[in-house]
Amino acid sequence: MSSRRLRIVSIAHPATSSEAGRLRYRFLASRPDVDLHLVMPEVWKEFGRTIVAAPADDGFPVHRLPIRLAEAGPMNWYLHFYPALRRLLHELDPDVIHLWEEPWSIVALQAQLLRGRAAVVLEVDQNILKRLPPPFEAIRKYVLGRTDHILSRSPDATEVVRARGYAGPVTPIGYGVDLATFTPADTPPARSPDAPLRLGYVGRLVVEKGLDDALEALARSPAAATLSIMGEGPHDAHLRQRVEELGLRDRVDFRGWAAPAEVAVFLRSLDALLLLTRTTNAVREQFGRVIIEAQACGIPVIGSTCGAIPSVIGRGGWVVPEQDPARLGQVIDELSADRTELAARSQAARANVLERFTYDAVAIAIEAACQAADKARRASPRVAARPVRALR
Repeated sequence: MSSRRLRIVSIAHPATSSEAGRLRYRFLASRPDVDLHLVMPEVWKEFGRTIVAAPADDGFPVHRLPIRLAEAGPMNWYLHFYPALRRLLHELDPDVIHLWEEPWSIVALQAQLLRGRAAVVLEVDQNILKRLPPPFEAIRKYVLGRTDHILSRSPDATEVVRARGYAGPVTPIGYGVDLATFTPADTPPARSPDAPLRLGYVGRLVVEKGLDDALEALARSPAAATLSIMGEGPHDAHLRQRVEELGLRDRVDFRGWAAPAEVAVFLRSLDALLLLTRTTNAVREQFGRVIIEAQACGIPVIGSTCGAIPSVIGRGGWVVPEQDPARLGQVIDELSADRTELAARSQAARANVLERFTYDAVAIAIEAACQAADKARRASPRVAARPVRALR
């Protein structure tokens, strides 16, 4: 432990969700050389749901602040900003501002303009290179040109920031998983070797998630595998219709959204999870958090070749080509005929998470990037940006 603790202000709208986005900060705050302050919206709206940030009981300072432009249609992730951020940054005088926001977001621009002496570390997920409409392309160029360090979710995300002019250091960072919630079953349920293979899906019901391919594969397969679908979304009615058309009513069931503890129970009931995302002009799987949640429960994953899915799955599952129900059906048939491979992949799945995707690993990556950015900025200080009145 050094004699000087690094003061980090982390700004992250995902942290409004205590389960999905906030837990990792407890691990970062526990690092002995880190003095962490977390900034999040007091209320966040996403996919039709309203998330109210829970009161601060994390053991470190949490600042739940009002935001402007909280409901800005499909761009609400990128248009919001914090009217009180200028005052807060002036009071805290951080060494580093860490943003879990994309570089074209208004809040990233706001942080750059108000940074003062602080280094800026940006954590990015976007893995599709496309030109943004005004003014977002100009905002991205400005923000990336003044960012000291990038935390990147995938090699594709790194390529995107490089292609848009970022030339500084990059540190890879995965997601973490709550190992207290997502755990293997204490005692695996006794099952007959002839019992149907149990497949599952957790996530939004949208066409890009490839559930049509899963239904087609089930219909083609002579094995009596079943599929349980947990989630909600605009593709729900279509999927239910396809189940009827394909004669799968007795093999497919639908469940709504569930809390993480319920998701973990559901995952433990499966033989394998499916994540068959399709690449489109607007979609390429950035990570696939449900992969590591399933693997933490000892459940292997059958995933498509889309985006980061193969890399995240590692040895803990199988990868099939996108939009290839025939190949998926073959995998289902092979696993139904011989379950020994399931046991081996189950062990590999759990090991994959413990080796790569713990919250400790996430905290170590964030601290390392912030320490490096602070050191570099102290060695070569820049002129502090002047605040813009509209974003104070």
